[in-house]
Amino acid sequence: MGIWDHVIAGVLAVFQSDPVLGVPLTILMVLGGFLLGITVGATPGLAGPMAMAISLPILISIFGFSNDALLPVLGFLIGIMKGATVGGAVPAILFNTPGTPDAYMTTLDGYPLAQKGEARKALRVAHFASASGDTFSDIVLVVCAPFLAIMVESYLDLPEKTALLILSLAFIASVIGGSVGKGIISMGLGLLAAMVATGEDFYPRLTMGQPSLSEGIPIAAAILGVLILGEVFKALEDIYLDDRSAKAQTGVNVQESKVEFLELRKLFPYIGRSAVIGTCIGALPGIGSTLAATLGYTTAKRRYAIKKSASDPEFGEGAPEGIAATEAANSSVSGANLIPVLSLGIPGNAAAVFLILAMDSIGGFNPGPSVFRLDGGIGDGALNPEMVMAFGLFTTMFVANGFNWTIGGIFMRVVGVMARIPKARLLPIVLLLTLTAIYVQETSMVAVWITIFCGFLGYIMRRVGMSPLPFVIAFILGGNLEATARQAFAATGADPFFLFNSPIALVFILLAIGVVIYSLRSTAR
Repeated sequence: MGIWDHVIAGVLAVFQSDPVLGVPLTILMVLGGFLLGITVGATPGLAGPMAMAISLPILISIFGFSNDALLPVLGFLIGIMKGATVGGAVPAILFNTPGTPDAYMTTLDGYPLAQKGEARKALRVAHFASASGDTFSDIVLVVCAPFLAIMVESYLDLPEKTALLILSLAFIASVIGGSVGKGIISMGLGLLAAMVATGEDFYPRLTMGQPSLSEGIPIAAAILGVLILGEVFKALEDIYLDDRSAKAQTGVNVQESKVEFLELRKLFPYIGRSAVIGTCIGALPGIGSTLAATLGYTTAKRRYAIKKSASDPEFGEGAPEGIAATEAANSSVSGANLIPVLSLGIPGNAAAVFLILAMDSIGGFNPGPSVFRLDGGIGDGALNPEMVMAFGLFTTMFVANGFNWTIGGIFMRVVGVMARIPKARLLPIVLLLTLTAIYVQETSMVAVWITIFCGFLGYIMRRVGMSPLPFVIAFILGGNLEATARQAFAATGADPFFLFNSPIALVFILLAIGVVIYSLRSTAR
């Protein structure tokens, strides 16, 4: 079977899924996730990963663990990820309240434009730029992920793959957060947690004699605790220390204001440049959309200073070009972030973490280089079910983009009222829903207590300025790293220097050391 057979099979898997009210189930799930994502994105204090974290256990309890459940569940999560990306511009423009760090750049021109009575124009520009950047990023994902995976599978053996995982962890620990040392500590804690009761030993490791840990730390409990509960605990403390943050922001009047095609045409160069910047940054694990938004905005500002006329507003005073550049940059990160996920099995951001968690929980799809093998390891002429699933995932992303272009702009203006809901009322609901979702998936109070413990760990990390994302990514990759290293050790005849005998593996290890040293020196400067 050729590549086009897998593409067709993946598309059909989406559009021929069991119909509900005459609509294929996967399409319906993408739509539901997309609408929920916009709503969550338009609500300060919430974020796409929070909604994905709460939804995943509930979806698994509804659909079960069969292979048929994977595409509907992933479709819903993809919809949330896409919707939250475009919805984040709503509170930034209407209420000068960035729900996420990357939305801060949108407030610089979005809110001043809204204060001039052109809020709807600002929202239309943000929607058009976001949808454009997202679509461009998805196209790059579909083109690049298979080729990268094929190259990795063709040229990298077990020692090289082990070294590549070490390089990825070193890169993520070094670039996330303001301190390389704290990033490495966070990564080390994640690897330590992943080693609990796992591996190929005949007895549980690091369980401290506790039978409840004999099967390891549940992956959902660790991830949801550190990422979601840690953020909730910190936000609740912030509200307690500053009562003003619990009050709703004062918004602006949303008046009708059209955006003519000639105005959009002026934005094309800014959208295109920012889409390329965001896609390049998104393809690198761990960097994230905040840097993309910042670079997109500053690059556009330099061009705008040269091209603008005397009557045009300055950046920071309501320039539509500033909104377009920021939204195109941070939206184009979402698709590109799945390039390392699907080609290498390495998550690049929090949203990708929950997609991998869904794949791991349900089974039937292990992201990595083997996904795009034409034989799938099951013989010549047969379809590779994982490649079919990958192209089904690509299809759901383009379906979500279709919803974004058609109904996204309308719905994001409708849910602007969500920005008025105080965080003090939302966060306890998020806390309760997260713990309930954990219990629904694990059906064990031990998992709930582990989640709470990991939540306090995530809270402490945030309070000391340590990013929890290296912890989470190291926890996910820890088992794979150990298994690959063991296999490489055995395949090389128990050679303790297997990482240094291969030229490619040696280059990866030297790069890992170089990334850490360079980041340490940059931080010192």
